[in-house]
Amino acid sequence: MSHTALLHARKAAAAMVIMVAAFGLTACQGSGADASSSSSSARPTSAGKTDQDSAKDAATGTAEKSGARCTDQINYAGDPRSNAEINTIGEKTGHCPMPEKGDKPSGTPKKPGTSCTDQINYAGDARSNAEINTMGEKTGYCPPVRNK
Repeated sequence: MSHTALLHARKAAAAMVIMVAAFGLTACQGSGADASSSSSSARPTSAGKTDQDSAKDAATGTAEKSGARCTDQINYAGDPRSNAEINTIGEKTGHCPMPEKGDKPSGTPKKPGTSCTDQINYAGDARSNAEINTMGEKTGYCPPVRNK
């Protein structure tokens, strides 16, 4: 077999494996036999919802990146749920839940006409100034400093 033919065969085999895995995940999600239908999912969460409600919310969320926690992918500032609860939902469902809004966003109220990075010292925060300032503009609150 030539090198080119072998390369095409490997690519085709890899594509088939990916397709079978994706089909398997799709089939499991729609079967009704997922983790959200178990009897242990009726316990209330910190937001007064049950795990089952949170799992339903997660179905509309963002697909979780392999090996990455939901709280590392999405800004959950102001979400009343704990990071552990959010990440557990992502692990169970394969989708990160949409952020929920609490009564008041976390952080410091943003001063009009001042960017968050001029108002608060974000030294050591891995996020870019643009990301931090955008969050402040959208919510009216400068996000808490997130140290590595």
